[in-house]
Amino acid sequence: MSLQKRFAAEMLGTFWLVFGGCGSAVLAAAFPILGIGFAGVALAFGLTVLTMAYAIGHISGCHLNPAVTVGLVVAKRFPASEMFTYILAQVIGACIGAGILFVIATGKPGFDVSAGFASNGYGLHSPGGYSLIACLITEVVLTFMFLTIILGATDGRAPAGFAPIAIGLGLTLIHLIGIPVTNTSVNPARSLAPALFVGGWALQQVWLFWVAPIAGAALAGLAYEAVAGQDRPVRVRPATA
Repeated sequence: MSLQKRFAAEMLGTFWLVFGGCGSAVLAAAFPILGIGFAGVALAFGLTVLTMAYAIGHISGCHLNPAVTVGLVVAKRFPASEMFTYILAQVIGACIGAGILFVIATGKPGFDVSAGFASNGYGLHSPGGYSLIACLITEVVLTFMFLTIILGATDGRAPAGFAPIAIGLGLTLIHLIGIPVTNTSVNPARSLAPALFVGGWALQQVWLFWVAPIAGAALAGLAYEAVAGQDRPVRVRPATA
């Protein structure tokens, strides 16, 4: 598949992740009287990845996330020469998703983008008021586990055809854990796009949601081979008389 087609697929997939995941948080999480809440938002993020994995996985691999691309490069599952092209596609797709969501959200009287717009944050801007260190550790660990799930589910030794389900459910679980702490990033493109519309504190804090997910993904890329790599045969010296 040509790089241009894979670029377009990554843009489309990341658009859907941001529009579907952040859209559920902005439009439906606290809808008057009946909202979907944290659990609904977590499921929405998982479903965006699951559906796109089946829709475009055979085209681009369905990374949808700069941290995933970096982790796959570190794990030697993806060529480093194409890494920045994929990341550019993901950032563009995420910004398109956030832009369309902004147009829809501002169609409601009284909408205030400064309230967050599904942005990620720490300290005063953490949903639960968690510190910078707590948010940093959370994002590193959650992204580490996300990449571990991806690397394991797509391993040639894993059951075929079930990877999107494992990855989608894994992302759902990650959001159930992380939403109260950081609003859950584990994806730098997903963090940057809403922050561009919020500005101010969101842009000032977005660095964390690039550094921590990429660090966690790179660590997973290094660790997976050590944990799951094929064992090397033990060399036994021939017995001497």
